[in-house]
Amino acid sequence: MFRRVVRASKFRHVFGQALKNDQCYDDIRVSRVTWDSSFCAVNPKFVAIIIEASGGGAFLVLPLHKSGRIDKAYPTVCGHTGPVLDIDWCPHNDQVIASGSEDCTVMVWQIPENGLVTGLSEPVVVLEGHSKRVGIITWHPTARNVLLSAGCDNLVIIWNVGTGEAMIQLEDMHPDVIFSACWNRNGSLICTACKDKTIRVIDPRKEEIVGEKEKAHEGARPMRAIFLSDGNVFTTGFSRMSERQLALWNPQAMDEAISVHEMDTSNGVLLPFYDPDTSVVYLCGKGDSSIRYFEITDEAPFVHYLSTFTTKEPQRGMGYMPKRGLDVNKCEIARFYKLHERKCEPIIMTVPRKVSQALLYAFDTAGPDCAIEAEDWFEGRNGEPILISLKNGYVPGKNRDLKVVKKNILDNKLSKNAENTGTVNKSASSTPSIKNEGKLEEILKEIKSLKDLVSSQEKRIIQLEEQMSKIAI
Repeated sequence: MFRRVVRASKFRHVFGQALKNDQCYDDIRVSRVTWDSSFCAVNPKFVAIIIEASGGGAFLVLPLHKSGRIDKAYPTVCGHTGPVLDIDWCPHNDQVIASGSEDCTVMVWQIPENGLVTGLSEPVVVLEGHSKRVGIITWHPTARNVLLSAGCDNLVIIWNVGTGEAMIQLEDMHPDVIFSACWNRNGSLICTACKDKTIRVIDPRKEEIVGEKEKAHEGARPMRAIFLSDGNVFTTGFSRMSERQLALWNPQAMDEAISVHEMDTSNGVLLPFYDPDTSVVYLCGKGDSSIRYFEITDEAPFVHYLSTFTTKEPQRGMGYMPKRGLDVNKCEIARFYKLHERKCEPIIMTVPRKVSQALLYAFDTAGPDCAIEAEDWFEGRNGEPILISLKNGYVPGKNRDLKVVKKNILDNKLSKNAENTGTVNKSASSTPSIKNEGKLEEILKEIKSLKDLVSSQEKRIIQLEEQMSKIAI
Protein backbone atom coordinates (compact mmCIF):
# COMPACT_ATOMS: atom_id res chain seq x y z
CA MET A 1 0.00 0.00 0.00
CA PHE A 2 2.75 2.44 0.95
CA ARG A 3 6.46 2.31 0.25
CA ARG A 4 7.92 1.25 3.59
CA VAL A 5 11.15 3.13 4.08
CA VAL A 6 12.92 3.19 7.43
CA ARG A 7 12.98 6.83 8.47
CA ALA A 8 13.73 8.61 11.71
CA SER A 9 10.51 9.41 13.58
CA LYS A 10 9.64 9.22 17.27
CA PHE A 11 6.13 8.09 16.22
CA ARG A 12 7.20 5.08 14.17
CA HIS A 13 6.43 2.66 17.00
CA VAL A 14 3.18 4.18 18.26
CA PHE A 15 0.84 1.36 19.28
CA GLY A 16 -2.83 1.29 20.18
CA GLN A 17 -4.43 -0.48 23.11
CA ALA A 18 -8.11 -0.93 23.94
CA LEU A 19 -8.98 -0.50 27.61
CA LYS A 20 -10.50 -3.33 29.66
CA ASN A 21 -14.24 -3.90 29.81
CA ASP A 22 -14.64 -2.26 33.21
CA GLN A 23 -13.25 0.97 31.71
CA CYS A 24 -15.72 0.95 28.79
CA TYR A 25 -19.22 2.45 28.74
CA ASP A 26 -21.72 -0.39 28.27
CA ASP A 27 -25.37 -0.81 27.30
CA ILE A 28 -25.60 2.36 25.18
CA ARG A 29 -28.03 2.43 22.25
CA VAL A 30 -25.80 4.21 19.72
CA SER A 31 -27.68 6.15 17.04
CA ARG A 32 -28.52 4.34 13.80
CA VAL A 33 -29.02 7.53 11.77
CA THR A 34 -27.60 7.27 8.26
CA TRP A 35 -25.30 10.27 8.49
CA ASP A 36 -21.51 10.19 8.29
CA SER A 37 -20.64 12.09 11.45
CA SER A 38 -18.55 10.74 14.32
CA PHE A 39 -21.61 10.43 16.71
CA CYS A 40 -19.24 11.06 19.63
CA ALA A 41 -17.50 14.09 21.14
CA VAL A 42 -15.00 14.05 24.00
CA ASN A 43 -13.20 16.53 26.23
CA PRO A 44 -11.17 16.21 29.46
CA LYS A 45 -14.39 16.08 31.54
CA PHE A 46 -17.11 14.33 29.53
CA VAL A 47 -17.86 11.93 26.72
CA ALA A 48 -21.02 12.71 24.70
CA ILE A 49 -22.66 10.05 22.51
CA ILE A 50 -25.61 10.43 20.14
CA ILE A 51 -28.15 7.71 20.96
CA GLU A 52 -31.40 6.25 19.66
CA ALA A 53 -34.36 8.14 21.08
CA SER A 54 -38.09 7.83 20.51
CA GLY A 55 -40.05 10.98 19.74
CA GLY A 56 -37.07 13.23 18.99
CA GLY A 57 -33.32 13.36 19.27
CA ALA A 58 -31.07 12.88 22.28
CA PHE A 59 -27.49 12.35 23.34
CA LEU A 60 -25.81 11.06 26.48
CA VAL A 61 -23.27 13.10 28.43
CA LEU A 62 -21.19 10.95 30.78
CA PRO A 63 -18.40 12.05 33.13
CA LEU A 64 -15.24 10.27 31.96
CA HIS A 65 -14.96 8.32 35.22
CA LYS A 66 -18.52 6.91 34.92
CA SER A 67 -17.56 3.73 33.09
CA GLY A 68 -19.31 0.37 33.28
CA ARG A 69 -22.95 -0.37 32.50
CA ILE A 70 -25.03 2.75 31.90
CA ASP A 71 -28.55 2.58 33.32
CA LYS A 72 -31.33 2.87 30.72
CA ALA A 73 -32.90 5.57 32.87
CA TYR A 74 -29.71 7.67 32.85
CA PRO A 75 -30.65 11.29 32.07
CA THR A 76 -30.09 12.55 28.51
CA VAL A 77 -29.92 15.86 26.68
CA CYS A 78 -33.21 15.67 24.82
CA GLY A 79 -34.44 19.03 23.51
CA HIS A 80 -34.45 18.32 19.75
CA THR A 81 -37.64 17.18 18.01
CA GLY A 82 -35.68 15.25 15.35
CA PRO A 83 -32.65 12.92 15.50
CA VAL A 84 -29.36 14.57 16.50
CA LEU A 85 -26.79 14.38 13.67
CA ASP A 86 -23.68 16.07 15.07
CA ILE A 87 -22.31 17.32 18.40
CA ASP A 88 -19.20 19.32 19.32
CA TRP A 89 -17.75 20.46 22.65
CA CYS A 90 -16.72 24.09 22.98
CA PRO A 91 -12.89 24.21 23.04
CA HIS A 92 -12.97 27.12 25.55
CA ASN A 93 -15.48 25.73 28.06
CA ASP A 94 -15.61 22.04 28.92
CA GLN A 95 -19.24 22.31 30.06
CA VAL A 96 -20.69 23.79 26.85
CA ILE A 97 -21.73 21.57 23.93
CA ALA A 98 -23.54 22.33 20.66
CA SER A 99 -25.78 19.95 18.71
CA GLY A 100 -27.28 19.95 15.20
CA SER A 101 -30.40 18.01 14.29
CA GLU A 102 -32.85 16.92 11.63
CA ASP A 103 -35.27 19.45 13.14
CA CYS A 104 -33.23 22.20 11.34
CA THR A 105 -32.01 23.80 14.59
CA VAL A 106 -28.70 24.18 16.39
CA MET A 107 -28.84 24.09 20.18
CA VAL A 108 -26.18 25.06 22.72
CA TRP A 109 -26.25 23.38 26.14
CA GLN A 110 -24.57 23.98 29.50
CA ILE A 111 -23.77 20.73 31.32
CA PRO A 112 -23.49 20.86 35.16
CA GLU A 113 -19.94 20.45 36.40
CA ASN A 114 -20.52 16.97 37.82
CA GLY A 115 -22.74 15.73 34.98
CA LEU A 116 -26.49 15.41 34.56
CA VAL A 117 -28.72 14.61 37.52
CA THR A 118 -31.99 15.00 35.61
CA GLY A 119 -32.79 15.09 31.88
CA LEU A 120 -31.81 18.32 30.16
CA SER A 121 -34.45 19.61 27.72
CA GLU A 122 -33.89 23.39 27.94
CA PRO A 123 -30.93 24.61 25.86
CA VAL A 124 -29.13 27.81 26.75
CA VAL A 125 -29.81 29.12 23.26
CA VAL A 126 -31.56 27.85 20.11
CA LEU A 127 -30.06 28.97 16.80
CA GLU A 128 -32.59 28.95 13.97
CA GLY A 129 -31.66 29.76 10.39
CA HIS A 130 -31.40 26.50 8.43
CA SER A 131 -34.30 25.25 6.32
CA LYS A 132 -33.12 21.62 6.21
CA ARG A 133 -31.40 19.27 8.64
CA VAL A 134 -28.17 20.45 10.23
CA GLY A 135 -25.45 17.82 9.90
CA ILE A 136 -22.22 19.71 10.71
CA ILE A 137 -21.34 21.63 13.89
CA THR A 138 -17.87 23.00 14.66
CA TRP A 139 -16.65 25.66 17.10
CA HIS A 140 -14.11 28.32 16.20
CA PRO A 141 -10.67 27.24 17.49
CA THR A 142 -9.57 30.59 19.00
CA ALA A 143 -12.54 33.01 19.20
CA ARG A 144 -14.99 32.73 22.07
CA ASN A 145 -18.65 31.91 21.25
CA VAL A 146 -18.21 31.60 17.46
CA LEU A 147 -19.92 28.52 16.01
CA LEU A 148 -20.19 27.22 12.44
CA SER A 149 -23.09 25.09 11.24
CA ALA A 150 -23.77 23.57 7.83
CA GLY A 151 -27.01 22.00 6.69
CA CYS A 152 -28.54 20.01 3.87
CA ASP A 153 -29.86 23.34 2.56
CA ASN A 154 -26.26 23.81 1.24
CA LEU A 155 -25.88 26.77 3.58
CA VAL A 156 -23.02 27.57 5.98
CA ILE A 157 -23.94 29.86 8.90
CA ILE A 158 -21.48 31.35 11.39
CA TRP A 159 -23.14 32.34 14.66
CA ASN A 160 -22.32 34.59 17.58
CA VAL A 161 -23.60 32.24 20.28
CA GLY A 162 -23.30 34.97 22.92
CA THR A 163 -26.05 36.99 21.25
CA GLY A 164 -27.82 34.17 19.38
CA GLU A 165 -27.36 35.91 16.01
CA ALA A 166 -26.47 34.51 12.58
CA MET A 167 -23.61 36.85 11.67
CA ILE A 168 -22.43 35.32 8.36
CA GLN A 169 -24.41 33.23 5.85
CA LEU A 170 -22.45 31.65 3.01
CA GLU A 171 -25.08 31.10 0.33
CA ASP A 172 -24.70 30.08 -3.33
CA MET A 173 -21.19 28.70 -2.75
CA HIS A 174 -22.18 25.03 -2.53
CA PRO A 175 -24.55 23.66 -5.18
CA ASP A 176 -25.03 20.39 -3.30
CA VAL A 177 -24.85 18.80 0.16
CA ILE A 178 -21.82 19.77 2.27
CA PHE A 179 -19.97 16.71 3.57
CA SER A 180 -17.52 18.44 5.93
CA ALA A 181 -16.34 21.83 7.15
CA CYS A 182 -13.15 22.64 9.07
CA TRP A 183 -11.48 25.79 10.47
CA ASN A 184 -7.78 26.43 9.96
CA ARG A 185 -5.42 26.82 12.93
CA ASN A 186 -6.32 30.43 13.78
CA GLY A 187 -9.87 30.34 12.41
CA SER A 188 -9.34 32.83 9.57
CA LEU A 189 -10.35 30.34 6.84
CA ILE A 190 -12.59 27.32 6.45
CA CYS A 191 -12.35 24.42 4.02
CA THR A 192 -15.36 22.43 2.87
CA ALA A 193 -15.96 19.19 0.99
CA CYS A 194 -19.12 19.09 -1.11
CA LYS A 195 -21.12 16.43 -2.96
CA ASP A 196 -20.16 18.13 -6.25
CA LYS A 197 -16.67 16.62 -5.63
CA THR A 198 -15.13 20.07 -5.05
CA ILE A 199 -12.90 21.13 -2.17
CA ARG A 200 -13.26 24.84 -1.36
CA VAL A 201 -11.12 27.10 0.82
CA ILE A 202 -13.26 30.04 1.93
CA ASP A 203 -12.59 33.35 3.69
CA PRO A 204 -15.89 33.52 5.65
CA ARG A 205 -15.68 37.19 6.65
CA LYS A 206 -15.04 38.35 3.09
CA GLU A 207 -17.55 35.72 1.90
CA GLU A 208 -15.30 34.66 -0.95
CA ILE A 209 -13.68 31.45 -2.18
CA VAL A 210 -9.88 31.79 -2.08
CA GLY A 211 -9.09 28.35 -3.51
CA GLU A 212 -10.96 25.38 -4.94
CA LYS A 213 -10.32 22.06 -6.61
CA GLU A 214 -12.96 20.33 -8.71
CA LYS A 215 -12.96 16.54 -8.70
CA ALA A 216 -10.46 16.41 -5.85
CA HIS A 217 -11.54 12.77 -5.58
CA GLU A 218 -13.49 11.44 -8.55
CA GLY A 219 -15.56 8.85 -6.69
CA ALA A 220 -19.21 9.57 -5.87
CA ARG A 221 -18.97 8.67 -2.17
CA PRO A 222 -18.49 11.33 0.55
CA MET A 223 -15.20 13.22 0.97
CA ARG A 224 -13.65 14.84 4.03
CA ALA A 225 -11.29 17.83 4.15
CA ILE A 226 -9.31 19.22 7.10
CA PHE A 227 -6.73 21.96 7.53
CA LEU A 228 -3.23 21.09 8.72
CA SER A 229 -1.23 23.43 10.96
CA ASP A 230 1.00 24.53 8.05
CA GLY A 231 -2.04 25.73 6.09
CA ASN A 232 -2.20 22.77 3.69
CA VAL A 233 -5.42 20.78 3.25
CA PHE A 234 -5.65 17.02 3.81
CA THR A 235 -8.53 15.17 2.15
CA THR A 236 -10.00 11.66 2.13
CA GLY A 237 -12.28 10.36 -0.59
CA PHE A 238 -12.78 7.74 -3.28
CA SER A 239 -11.31 7.21 -6.73
CA ARG A 240 -13.40 6.52 -9.83
CA MET A 241 -12.78 2.80 -9.18
CA SER A 242 -14.15 3.20 -5.62
CA GLU A 243 -10.74 2.89 -4.00
CA ARG A 244 -10.26 4.98 -0.87
CA GLN A 245 -7.75 7.79 -1.30
CA LEU A 246 -5.78 10.32 0.74
CA ALA A 247 -4.52 13.56 -0.75
CA LEU A 248 -2.57 16.62 0.33
CA TRP A 249 -3.20 20.06 -1.22
CA ASN A 250 -1.67 23.51 -1.16
CA PRO A 251 -4.58 26.04 -1.06
CA GLN A 252 -2.50 28.55 -3.07
CA ALA A 253 -2.01 26.05 -5.92
CA MET A 254 -4.79 23.48 -5.98
CA ASP A 255 -4.42 22.48 -9.63
CA GLU A 256 -2.22 19.56 -8.67
CA ALA A 257 -2.15 17.60 -5.41
CA ILE A 258 1.09 17.60 -3.41
CA SER A 259 0.56 13.90 -2.77
CA VAL A 260 -2.12 11.27 -3.50
CA HIS A 261 -2.24 7.75 -2.03
CA GLU A 262 -4.54 4.85 -2.88
CA MET A 263 -5.60 2.71 0.07
CA ASP A 264 -8.20 -0.05 -0.28
CA THR A 265 -11.66 -0.72 -1.71
CA SER A 266 -13.76 -0.56 1.44
CA ASN A 267 -17.02 1.44 1.41
CA GLY A 268 -16.64 3.19 4.77
CA VAL A 269 -16.08 6.95 4.77
CA LEU A 270 -12.69 7.81 6.27
CA LEU A 271 -12.99 10.24 9.19
CA PRO A 272 -9.67 12.10 9.65
CA PHE A 273 -8.50 13.24 13.12
CA TYR A 274 -5.45 15.49 13.14
CA ASP A 275 -2.96 16.27 15.88
CA PRO A 276 -1.31 19.61 14.97
CA ASP A 277 1.42 19.18 17.60
CA THR A 278 2.83 15.93 16.21
CA SER A 279 1.56 16.26 12.59
CA VAL A 280 0.00 12.81 12.83
CA VAL A 281 -3.32 12.08 11.07
CA TYR A 282 -5.50 9.21 12.28
CA LEU A 283 -8.01 7.74 9.83
CA CYS A 284 -11.05 5.94 11.21
CA GLY A 285 -13.29 4.39 8.60
CA LYS A 286 -17.00 4.04 9.35
CA GLY A 287 -17.68 0.31 9.54
CA ASP A 288 -13.94 -0.49 9.67
CA SER A 289 -12.35 -2.30 12.56
CA SER A 290 -9.06 -0.41 12.27
CA ILE A 291 -7.43 2.98 12.85
CA ARG A 292 -4.62 3.87 10.44
CA TYR A 293 -2.19 6.63 11.26
CA PHE A 294 0.20 8.68 9.15
CA GLU A 295 2.84 11.30 9.80
CA ILE A 296 2.83 14.38 7.56
CA THR A 297 6.18 16.00 6.85
CA ASP A 298 7.63 18.43 4.31
CA GLU A 299 9.73 15.72 2.62
CA ALA A 300 8.50 13.36 -0.12
CA PRO A 301 6.23 11.42 -0.14
CA PHE A 302 4.88 13.91 2.47
CA VAL A 303 2.30 11.46 3.89
CA HIS A 304 4.20 8.66 5.67
CA TYR A 305 2.37 5.52 6.77
CA LEU A 306 3.12 4.69 10.42
CA SER A 307 0.96 1.74 11.45
CA THR A 308 -2.55 0.31 11.88
CA PHE A 309 -4.43 -0.50 15.06
CA THR A 310 -6.97 -3.30 14.51
CA THR A 311 -9.78 -4.70 16.64
CA LYS A 312 -12.42 -7.37 16.00
CA GLU A 313 -15.49 -5.13 16.16
CA PRO A 314 -16.39 -2.55 13.46
CA GLN A 315 -16.78 1.07 14.59
CA ARG A 316 -20.07 2.99 14.35
CA GLY A 317 -18.42 6.28 15.24
CA MET A 318 -15.38 7.75 16.95
CA GLY A 319 -14.58 10.44 19.51
CA TYR A 320 -11.16 12.11 19.70
CA MET A 321 -9.79 13.48 22.97
CA PRO A 322 -8.10 16.92 22.88
CA LYS A 323 -4.42 16.75 23.76
CA ARG A 324 -4.88 18.31 27.21
CA GLY A 325 -7.06 15.35 28.24
CA LEU A 326 -4.28 12.77 27.83
CA ASP A 327 -2.27 11.02 30.54
CA VAL A 328 1.30 12.18 29.89
CA ASN A 329 2.66 9.79 32.54
CA LYS A 330 1.67 6.90 30.28
CA CYS A 331 3.22 8.53 27.18
CA GLU A 332 -0.20 8.84 25.55
CA ILE A 333 -0.21 10.84 22.33
CA ALA A 334 -3.86 10.23 21.38
CA ARG A 335 -7.02 8.69 22.80
CA PHE A 336 -10.09 7.59 20.88
CA TYR A 337 -13.57 6.62 22.04
CA LYS A 338 -14.79 3.94 19.65
CA LEU A 339 -18.53 3.37 19.35
CA HIS A 340 -19.80 -0.17 18.95
CA GLU A 341 -23.45 -1.07 18.55
CA ARG A 342 -24.02 -1.14 22.31
CA LYS A 343 -20.92 0.33 23.94
CA CYS A 344 -18.16 2.93 23.84
CA GLU A 345 -14.59 1.65 24.11
CA PRO A 346 -11.61 3.93 24.89
CA ILE A 347 -8.46 3.23 22.85
CA ILE A 348 -5.16 4.82 23.84
CA MET A 349 -2.27 5.47 21.46
CA THR A 350 1.06 5.23 23.23
CA VAL A 351 4.70 5.82 22.36
CA PRO A 352 7.11 3.20 23.78
CA ARG A 353 8.96 4.26 26.93
CA LYS A 354 12.30 4.43 25.14
CA VAL A 355 11.15 7.79 23.75
CA SER A 356 11.66 10.16 26.65
CA GLN A 357 8.71 12.17 27.94
CA ALA A 358 10.74 15.38 27.71
CA LEU A 359 11.22 14.79 23.97
CA LEU A 360 7.65 13.60 23.44
CA TYR A 361 6.03 16.59 25.13
CA ALA A 362 8.61 19.20 24.12
CA PHE A 363 5.86 20.95 22.14
CA ASP A 364 3.05 23.03 23.60
CA THR A 365 -0.59 22.35 22.76
CA ALA A 366 -3.73 24.47 22.46
CA GLY A 367 -5.17 25.28 25.88
CA PRO A 368 -8.77 26.08 26.90
CA ASP A 369 -8.40 29.87 26.89
CA CYS A 370 -9.73 31.81 23.91
CA ALA A 371 -7.43 34.25 22.13
CA ILE A 372 -10.09 36.80 21.13
CA GLU A 373 -13.78 37.58 21.65
CA ALA A 374 -16.48 36.88 19.05
CA GLU A 375 -16.97 40.58 18.32
CA ASP A 376 -13.24 41.02 17.61
CA TRP A 377 -13.23 38.11 15.18
CA PHE A 378 -16.27 39.36 13.27
CA GLU A 379 -14.58 42.76 13.01
CA GLY A 380 -11.60 41.16 11.22
CA ARG A 381 -9.09 40.29 13.95
CA ASN A 382 -7.40 36.89 14.18
CA GLY A 383 -5.89 35.20 17.21
CA GLU A 384 -3.43 32.31 17.34
CA PRO A 385 -4.22 29.48 19.81
CA ILE A 386 -3.02 30.14 23.37
CA LEU A 387 -0.65 27.26 24.09
CA ILE A 388 -0.02 25.35 27.31
CA SER A 389 2.75 22.94 28.28
CA LEU A 390 1.97 19.25 28.85
CA LYS A 391 5.29 18.32 30.45
CA ASN A 392 3.67 18.02 33.87
CA GLY A 393 0.19 17.15 32.62
CA TYR A 394 -2.85 19.38 32.20
CA VAL A 395 -4.48 20.80 35.33
CA PRO A 396 -7.93 22.31 34.62
CA GLY A 397 -8.62 25.74 36.06
CA LYS A 398 -10.85 25.98 39.11
CA ASN A 399 -13.31 28.29 37.41
CA ARG A 400 -14.38 27.16 33.95
CA ASP A 401 -17.67 29.07 33.89
CA LEU A 402 -18.35 31.57 31.14
CA LYS A 403 -17.15 35.07 31.92
CA VAL A 404 -19.34 38.11 31.57
CA VAL A 405 -17.54 40.36 29.13
CA LYS A 406 -20.32 41.77 27.00
CA LYS A 407 -24.02 41.07 26.61
CA ASN A 408 -24.19 37.31 26.48
CA ILE A 409 -27.21 34.99 26.44
CA LEU A 410 -25.18 32.14 27.90
CA ASP A 411 -24.18 34.14 30.96
CA ASN A 412 -27.63 35.63 31.53
CA LYS A 413 -29.22 32.20 31.61
CA LEU A 414 -26.49 30.62 33.69
CA SER A 415 -26.21 33.24 36.41
CA LYS A 416 -28.83 35.71 37.58
CA ASN A 417 -26.01 37.61 39.24
CA ALA A 418 -25.09 39.00 35.83
CA GLU A 419 -28.32 41.02 35.80
CA ASN A 420 -27.46 42.70 39.09
CA THR A 421 -23.97 43.77 38.14
CA GLY A 422 -23.60 46.96 36.15
CA THR A 423 -20.21 46.91 34.53
CA VAL A 424 -18.02 43.87 35.00
CA ASN A 425 -14.29 44.01 34.28
CA LYS A 426 -12.88 41.48 31.84
CA SER A 427 -10.51 40.26 34.53
CA ALA A 428 -13.26 39.65 37.09
CA SER A 429 -14.06 35.97 37.52
CA SER A 430 -17.63 34.70 37.46
CA THR A 431 -19.46 33.06 40.39
CA PRO A 432 -18.09 29.57 40.95
CA SER A 433 -20.20 26.99 39.19
CA ILE A 434 -20.32 24.80 42.32
CA LYS A 435 -22.39 27.43 44.14
CA ASN A 436 -24.70 27.75 41.15
CA GLU A 437 -25.12 23.99 41.07
CA GLY A 438 -25.89 23.91 44.78
CA LYS A 439 -28.58 26.54 44.34
CA LEU A 440 -29.94 24.75 41.30
CA GLU A 441 -30.22 21.45 43.17
CA GLU A 442 -32.03 23.19 46.05
CA ILE A 443 -34.48 24.81 43.62
CA LEU A 444 -35.07 21.49 41.84
CA LYS A 445 -35.77 19.74 45.16
CA GLU A 446 -38.14 22.52 46.17
CA ILE A 447 -39.96 22.34 42.82
CA LYS A 448 -40.28 18.55 43.19
CA SER A 449 -41.70 18.83 46.70
CA LEU A 450 -44.18 21.48 45.53
CA LYS A 451 -45.24 19.27 42.62
CA ASP A 452 -45.77 16.36 45.01
CA LEU A 453 -47.80 18.61 47.33
CA VAL A 454 -49.98 19.87 44.47
CA SER A 455 -50.50 16.29 43.24
CA SER A 456 -51.59 15.07 46.72
CA GLN A 457 -53.93 18.05 47.14
CA GLU A 458 -55.52 17.37 43.75
CA LYS A 459 -56.20 13.78 44.77
CA ARG A 460 -57.70 15.01 48.05
CA ILE A 461 -59.96 17.50 46.20
CA ILE A 462 -61.19 14.73 43.87
CA GLN A 463 -62.06 12.53 46.89
CA LEU A 464 -63.94 15.36 48.62
CA GLU A 465 -65.87 16.15 45.42
CA GLU A 466 -66.90 12.49 45.13
CA GLN A 467 -68.10 12.51 48.76
CA MET A 468 -70.04 15.75 48.18
CA SER A 469 -71.76 14.30 45.11
CA LYS A 470 -72.89 11.24 47.12
CA ILE A 471 -74.27 13.50 49.89
CA ALA A 472 -76.12 15.64 47.34
CA ILE A 473 -77.80 12.54 45.89
